[in-house]
This record gives sequence, structure tokens and C-alpha cells, in this order.
Amino acid sequence: MTIRAWRPEDTEGVVATVRSVFDEYGFTWDAEGYCSDLNDAGTEYDRFWVVEHEGQVVGCVGLELHETIPGMPGTATVVDGVPRVAATDCELVRLYVRSEARGCGLGVRLTRTVLNEARGLGRQAVELWSDKKLVHAHLMYQSFGATIVGERICPGDPDESLEWGFILPVQA
Repeated sequence: MTIRAWRPEDTEGVVATVRSVFDEYGFTWDAEGYCSDLNDAGTEYDRFWVVEHEGQVVGCVGLELHETIPGMPGTATVVDGVPRVAATDCELVRLYVRSEARGCGLGVRLTRTVLNEARGLGRQAVELWSDKKLVHAHLMYQSFGATIVGERICPGDPDESLEWGFILPVQA
């Protein structure tokens, strides 16, 4: 399985991968709203990668860069009406792995890819938000040193699901 930068021809595979996880967990698929970023993930986010296996996209993750969010590390704050993780300067987004590709460390490899890129760009701390149902993902993030700092309902989420907010230091 190969992790590589997103290409425009990956769009269908990225959408299918994320949709498969949404279906698995009973999340509402909103192609025109909440999930519309996936139609052009490689330009929607500053960096975006896919996992390719035998010509098929089976996983994905993105990195969004932003100015440092004000506040004390280890706290949540509100920026423009949206709960955010204070003291972060980038965000891990859209980490999904198809169920049939799990169990071989792809989530770990994708998280490392984001951390390595963030480190190379001189970033200090990663913000990430994850639906409370995704317990295995939370354990993986915590194995990297992520700490829960708050909770929110993601803006635009048609299910209004609660998410945990994590701060993940970009360590050398």
C-alpha cells in the first residue's frame, strides 16, 4: 500500500472511501454541503494524500495550515463562532480508511505523514476534531501524544454529532 499525494483522478476514490466510512457509522452523506470538499480535496486543503492499493484509493488524509489560534495550549477557544483548539497552527483533516484496509497500520502511517509534513513546514501543534463514535481513531491519536481539549458539534454537520477536539504536538 502506497501513500502518495492526491491527484485529480483520485476524486472518485476519495469520495467512495469517505462515503464507505460514513455508511459504516451511520453518518448522513451530504454531497452538496458537508462532504463537498471531497470533490476537490487536493486543492481544498493545503496538502492531501491518498493510500493506493492495487489501483484503488483505500484511505486519505489532509493537512490544513492556519495562523496560530490564540489561547493557552490544552484549551479550546472560539474563533469566528466556531470552537477551535488553541495554540495550534495546522489541522489534520479527513483521515479515513476503508474497513477492509484497516488493521495494517494505515491510520498510523497517514498520521505520521501529516506530522512529518507539519514538522518540515516548521509547525508546532496540530488541531484535530473527531466524531466521538470513532473510538479507535482517538486511541491512535493519543498514542502519538494527542490530548483531548474540548468538544463541539462540527459546523455544517447534518447529524450534529459531537466531536472531540485534540491538540497533537509536532515533535521532532
